Amino acid sequence: MPTRALTAVAVARIKLPKQGQADHFDKGFPGLALRCSYGGARTWVYVFRLHGRLRRMTFGRYPSMSLAQAREAWRDARTLISRGEDPTRARPAVVDTFAAVTLDWLKRDQANNRSADEVRRAIERDVMPVWRDRLVSTITRRDVIELIDAVADRGAVAMARQLHTYLHRLFRWSVGRGILAANPMVDLPKVGAAVKRDRVLTDDELRTVWNAADEMGWPFGPVTKLLIFTGARRDEIGALRWPEIVDGEIRLTGARTKNGEPHNIPLARVAMDIIATLPHIAGSDFVFTTTGRTPVSGWSKAKTMLDARVRIPAWRVHDLRRTCATGLQRLGVGLQVIEAVLGHVSGSRAGVVGIYQRHSFDAEKRAALEAWGQEVGRIVRGA
Repeated sequence: MPTRALTAVAVARIKLPKQGQADHFDKGFPGLALRCSYGGARTWVYVFRLHGRLRRMTFGRYPSMSLAQAREAWRDARTLISRGEDPTRARPAVVDTFAAVTLDWLKRDQANNRSADEVRRAIERDVMPVWRDRLVSTITRRDVIELIDAVADRGAVAMARQLHTYLHRLFRWSVGRGILAANPMVDLPKVGAAVKRDRVLTDDELRTVWNAADEMGWPFGPVTKLLIFTGARRDEIGALRWPEIVDGEIRLTGARTKNGEPHNIPLARVAMDIIATLPHIAGSDFVFTTTGRTPVSGWSKAKTMLDARVRIPAWRVHDLRRTCATGLQRLGVGLQVIEAVLGHVSGSRAGVVGIYQRHSFDAEKRAALEAWGQEVGRIVRGA
């Protein structure tokens, strides 16, 4: 049985035997071997003794499992053996790849997170290409720093900070589930500084966005216009259902709002006029849908289409919500009414005030959004 200090290059060059099997043991890692078979299989195996009996277990196939991953599996098995436990009955290593652990985390920890889709997209885009098949136990603090720095270095500092939050929670959850012994991100500071968004569109910019929405047409054109009129969040309008439009207002349950509280959004007459022109997709409850089964998606593509028409610097769809709030303030609407329009439960409605003050401001909200609808009309006309 050949024994030598294996390297990644040496493992790749090991030739298959002409018949039977050959075990190539890794010097310095007693019992760990790459078993090469005449038929072409290369498998990492571990030969060990437990309670006086000689045993053998399989870790995984090469090259799906690298030398470094096999050694890490060997260390985990040795730890169990030192405690008198049978490593063959332990959690399979394949279950502990970053991709597998993340999938389990999204299912068990993020299922009720309203931003779960955003979390999934961010990890799929920036983390999976790097760590997908890595054993999560092999990911070090240095690995995390390099990954987050790479995102920040391309200019996406805000996304780098978000990834820090997502990964920190994932690793902390993994520790609680017994998958990891320690969180590699403990006390790891975030890159850069938090950026506070305060962008409000000017009247000229709002008019430009409105005209661009006219050019875009269905479905993102009318979606954009309703966002302007209501100050609602993107997904509140994008996933709007026909049964939620009742008596001239949008009635959202707690399951559809960010703070989990029911929220009613009065519709100005001009907003109702837009809704009256929208097509109904047969058999679908969704107001804005291209499939009939799911609400519209592809917001990034829609924003790119808008940007090609408006050429407004550094703006986001969420800025329409802030622009609505600022417009209401300009019209003399009180702060509590504006917060009620936006569905905020913080600010003036937080704490003791929020507990004892249960007035819904429905009439005030309707008057405010009706006035804002007229103001948008004035802005669009350039009056």
